[in-house]
Amino acid sequence: MAPSSIRILVVDDFEPFRRFICSTLQNNLELPTIREASDGLEAIELAHALQPHLVLLDIGIPKLNGIESARRIRELVPQSIILFVSQESSVEVVQGAFNGGASGYVVKMEAGRELMTAVRAVLRGEKFVGRRFAGHNFTEASVAPTRARTGDNQVFAGLQRQVAEIGRRHEVGFYSDDASLLDGFTQFIETALRARNAVIVIATELHRASLISRLQARGIDIGTAIEEGRYIALDAARTLSTIMVDNMPDPARLLKVAGDLIRSADQAAKGEHPHVVVCGEGAPLLWTQGNVEAAVRLEQLWDEIARSHDLPVFCGYQRAGFQSEMGSDVFDQLCAAHSAVHSR
Repeated sequence: MAPSSIRILVVDDFEPFRRFICSTLQNNLELPTIREASDGLEAIELAHALQPHLVLLDIGIPKLNGIESARRIRELVPQSIILFVSQESSVEVVQGAFNGGASGYVVKMEAGRELMTAVRAVLRGEKFVGRRFAGHNFTEASVAPTRARTGDNQVFAGLQRQVAEIGRRHEVGFYSDDASLLDGFTQFIETALRARNAVIVIATELHRASLISRLQARGIDIGTAIEEGRYIALDAARTLSTIMVDNMPDPARLLKVAGDLIRSADQAAKGEHPHVVVCGEGAPLLWTQGNVEAAVRLEQLWDEIARSHDLPVFCGYQRAGFQSEMGSDVFDQLCAAHSAVHSR
């Protein structure tokens, strides 16, 4: 059996995230047989029909939660490998996933860095838990050994040779409202500042003011961070005006602006492993203005910057502006320009 004949089932009720997982697997593994399900009952039905080698499964799915779905899939297809990819991050939930027969667990916020590492590990027969669970000893359910289907060992061996880790972290969040978007930005920035790393924020005037208030309320000494150069906040519209040519982002101008900012922030970072993170809504601003082509191109350029400078980049959009574009080619391109897609 050729490596390309391996079968994968991806289960998540948020279509953009399913597309992100499928795109990541296809781009890195070149696998044509990937099926999708949006709820637990559909997942069980497809697993029975497809007999997948690997199931990537969310927990918070409709009709039947992911942990119970995993148990039933294991009963129907005992040779399937279960890898959870979920927003849930409590130790109790993760242990429940392993009790349900999982071989690995990835938190969605870490999927950009950990998804392909996890896939490679579980296909080697290893247990995988992400770095945020370091120090926890999760026990796996006792699973009776099953004989692999003819040729499956060759499939997995061939697949392992194809796997390549994604070399960047460029994440996008789609938020239900302005408050939840700011919550996402605040959490991202707070984590970096508490580690004494440097943050570049490109946001609207209203959001910049709100972020400072929220960070101060969480005990962050934002004044000192600004004075030390570890918190650099820029106006999104003004920054866009310096990089746009003929209504499109100019790569040379963006690389110059971004490169200067990153170098300055990098010199100010003081963490144990100092680095720079970027939090922005330049592309979201272009999208709300109706220039979706420019928004996608800007995200693609930031993706290249994230790769070349090895730095995390986080973008936030409000979901209300995407109802008519969900599933469109331009929306798929926007999601594909990121290493992880989240919805809150």
